[in-house]
Amino acid sequence: MTTLHKIIVAFMVATIILFTSCSKDDDNITPQNNYTTVENLLNEVDFQGYAIVTKNGNDLVRQGFGLANQTTALAQNYNLAYRIGSVTKTLTAAGIVPLKRDGLITSFNQTLDEFDTEFPYGSQITIAQLLSHQSGIPDYQLIVEEAYEQGETLDEEDIYQVIKELIIENGLDFTPGTNKQYSNSNFLISALLIQEISQMSYHDYIQQNICTPLAMSNTYKGMNIVDENTHAQGYLNGSANSTYPMAIAFGAGDFSSTPKDMETWVNAVKNNWFTNAEKTEIFTQNVPSGYTDFGLGWFTTQEGSTTMYWHGGDINGYWSIIGFIPDYDATIVLLSNQQDDTGMQRNTIIEQLLTNEFN
Repeated sequence: MTTLHKIIVAFMVATIILFTSCSKDDDNITPQNNYTTVENLLNEVDFQGYAIVTKNGNDLVRQGFGLANQTTALAQNYNLAYRIGSVTKTLTAAGIVPLKRDGLITSFNQTLDEFDTEFPYGSQITIAQLLSHQSGIPDYQLIVEEAYEQGETLDEEDIYQVIKELIIENGLDFTPGTNKQYSNSNFLISALLIQEISQMSYHDYIQQNICTPLAMSNTYKGMNIVDENTHAQGYLNGSANSTYPMAIAFGAGDFSSTPKDMETWVNAVKNNWFTNAEKTEIFTQNVPSGYTDFGLGWFTTQEGSTTMYWHGGDINGYWSIIGFIPDYDATIVLLSNQQDDTGMQRNTIIEQLLTNEFN
């Protein structure tokens, strides 16, 4: 029995819920009601990174905070790369759409057994359920990270087999379509689907179908160790912390990008990258006020009459958020090189923007 298989057999699958269907906003967010500008808010929560927030065509903030590299005194920059973590999922989900446009898939409701007849419960799990975290497939991340610490070297195909073994050993976390639970497994599988159906590598496909048409020339597969000349150094509690085995995050969190490229991406999605018909499938509608729900690769947060579509990301040394608010023609891009394990900064910023700027 391999070290990896021992880990899988011994591991009791944990329920890792970052967001749940119609989850109420975090009641533990500390109010920041005395700021007068977005810049003040970001200073108040000690945001480190580059921030862009626009409203009705005007900048509320467009600047860097702190240093991109404390050793070299490199400044935060609009054209500097940052790890974007799970914001990668917006690219993966969008990558499925051209497959449907080109007739390579017929529907988001096609099931996994059409692509892998041996996938456990594959006849019950649809592409749409993958992209909206409704599949019930357990998250592989903690197991694979532990295997990596014990010397196992795994690529995306190996991780796919880990996911299948997890399901065989423990079953699904819930019946597909009956619940929503955030799982990186959904997006690694989606990225592998892109590879299989398009007959291209996942990263080349995203480059060809999203990045190149939008001139997002600095959005690319992240490296295990960042290039400090072109990339912000990541930090945790003041210490450099930007090394990560990026194969583990395949399709779920392995891209790096710049504030410039992420602004381009948000504006494209906000405007016409998706058709109106596609938007009705991608973005969850009619979310109750004060709640967040999953769409296909994007969250919907409703606060009063204000709707925000967004996604966040967390990876060693970094956190991020991109999003938009249609009613205010608002674009939000925050790429941080200071890890926030609790998510408190992101939650506070979202809450205060929706309460004080967009209401």
